[in-house]
Amino acid sequence: MKRIGLLSDTHGFIHPRVSVFFKDCDEIWHAGDIGNMETARRLSEIKPLRAVYGNIDGNDIRISYKEYEVFECEGVRVLIIHIGGYPGRYTSRARQLIERYKPKLFISGHSHILKVMPDKKYNLLHINPGAAGKQGLHQVITAVRFVIDGPEIKDLEVLEVERR
Repeated sequence: MKRIGLLSDTHGFIHPRVSVFFKDCDEIWHAGDIGNMETARRLSEIKPLRAVYGNIDGNDIRISYKEYEVFECEGVRVLIIHIGGYPGRYTSRARQLIERYKPKLFISGHSHILKVMPDKKYNLLHINPGAAGKQGLHQVITAVRFVIDGPEIKDLEVLEVERR
């Protein structure tokens, strides 16, 4: 069993409540637009960090992190990419990767809109954790935590902090 903390679109900002929200997690996954290496370093001090780069990330982030990640967690194949869309409206790149790797869990960011949606066509769960940073049109900072226990993805909880 693994407890996962998931966020995206920090744009160089980590709200103080994120570290408390992720304190019992085993890993943190970041779905891109990290913002800078300092943000990645600070997140990795909370828990081990797995991340992909996003469209606003510079060369330092792109050298350290990949465009997408495919890996197994507790027997669940996971695909993370920053710009991916959502069920029925995937980007062509995301669709290509989903068809190639057949993940059970597909994670993307970019939209700043929190979404958790099953995709019956590809037999997967899609999660977009929304935006954990202060930049963008979103009014609420969001992050997600959940448990992967064997084949089950469960106990999903959302952190919501009003943006000021």
